[in-house]
Amino acid sequence: MKIVVIDYGSGNLASASRAVALAANLEGINGEVVVTADPLMVADADRIILPGQGAFADCALGLAQRPGLRETMFARVEGGAPFFGICVGMQLMAERGLEHQVTKGFGWIQGEITEMAPPSPLRLPQMGWNGLNFEPGSHPLLEGLKPDDHVYFVHSYALTGGDPKQCLATTDYGGPVVAMVADGNRVGTQFHVEKSQGVGIQILRNFLRWRP
Repeated sequence: MKIVVIDYGSGNLASASRAVALAANLEGINGEVVVTADPLMVADADRIILPGQGAFADCALGLAQRPGLRETMFARVEGGAPFFGICVGMQLMAERGLEHQVTKGFGWIQGEITEMAPPSPLRLPQMGWNGLNFEPGSHPLLEGLKPDDHVYFVHSYALTGGDPKQCLATTDYGGPVVAMVADGNRVGTQFHVEKSQGVGIQILRNFLRWRP
């Protein structure tokens, strides 16, 4: 299995690739984890992972500026390769982002990325460990997880106006916040799976063995 972690100048590439390699090893998968911006490598991927951190517009621009990378990624995902977006990588799956400006997203999931407005005394960014709310057994990505399992968040913007059918899990930060999404062979987490210790590794293990 060739697992591609896309390098477009944003994201915790080293920690993400290490976490994926650990998940593959624990699953007994003979997997090659490649960090790359080469469209030819992406075109041959069995799994695609898109990390992301920072501003939505900056991440979208960084991806667009790599010749052929965005187009090849789209083609490979449309061809059936499972896709996993992490943090801003998940946000880019939405229709658009409103961080500092209006930026078009991938349009893979319904909704837009808007600034959170938690009630006092909560502050932005939401940073730290928080529990997940979900229906057990509702999606293969959730296998082995329990409601209120904690994962690590760092963000000030979140998905709003989404389709409830595309929301796998939420967390609470002065109200519900979308934490995990899925549509077809495309999934994403607002939290950092690579920083979420055992729960994050379990989610990656689920992703690697998933057959959408």
